[in-house]
Amino acid sequence: MTPRTAPAHSPFDHRMAVFATDDEFLAAVLPFLAEGLSAPGEPPPVAIAAPARLDLLRDALGGDAKEVGLVPHTEWYTGSAANAIAQGAGYLAANAGPGGRIHLLMEPLWGGRAGRSPRETAEWIRYEALANLLFAPLATTVLCAYDARVAGTAIVAAARRAHPDTGVYEDPVRLAAELDAVPLPPAPADAERLPGPMPTGDAVRDWAAARGLPVADAELFATAVTEAADAVGPLDGALLWSQPPACVAELRAAHRVDDPLAGFIPPPSAELEPGQGLWFARQVCAYVDVRDEGEGASVRLQYG
Repeated sequence: MTPRTAPAHSPFDHRMAVFATDDEFLAAVLPFLAEGLSAPGEPPPVAIAAPARLDLLRDALGGDAKEVGLVPHTEWYTGSAANAIAQGAGYLAANAGPGGRIHLLMEPLWGGRAGRSPRETAEWIRYEALANLLFAPLATTVLCAYDARVAGTAIVAAARRAHPDTGVYEDPVRLAAELDAVPLPPAPADAERLPGPMPTGDAVRDWAAARGLPVADAELFATAVTEAADAVGPLDGALLWSQPPACVAELRAAHRVDDPLAGFIPPPSAELEPGQGLWFARQVCAYVDVRDEGEGASVRLQYG
């Protein structure tokens, strides 16, 4: 597979604004929303932000508030970074103008899941970086608003590297590789090796249920593992272990994946098709890590 590179030119306009006061927030976003309101051939702009910030916008916009979509970011960012990609892709497909034209103000939920640990922070910085590739063909204009009081200095500095307008922008492929250079914890010595080169749904489901995962969750985990295995196979084997409250599977692929977007590209339809198993896994698992190692790769899925 040919490694991806960032496009030299893209209609996707991915901006960043940092604020530390309410006045700074309004100074950054009101001109952006006005730009969207005056853009020919575009639907009204949408602001996805903290509820308190939406109240500020309603007051500041006055009569224009009814022309702007206002969405609490607690309703938009409801799961993993991969879920946010799916949410964005689905919204653009249903609501954007021709070519994806729309202005979106987006305030990440750094006070929630995204900022609760270095592990989560890395996933959301990856999301910001890969957005430059995933949405490159679309003429969508996005302003990501970062509250420095919540996100903090380190997160803001990392996020700047994922936005082309900051002066410190990094190629998203290079930034993703840097995030992947942080080693994962090794599999525990008591990890269970599944028989055969490819895991079966029954074996994974029974194993997960025996470790206390509810029936529906055990089914989802088993489907994620087997679909991911089909997508990246052939395999050299699979391991399972418990990491309470999570269940973890590691698939050992016999070849490299060499694609930072593996499992992030939204499928063309809601029906899962062959080769899209990593997309499904990323939607239902808390984490999916794909690491190329020599001539092979490991795919680690954590459910819960």
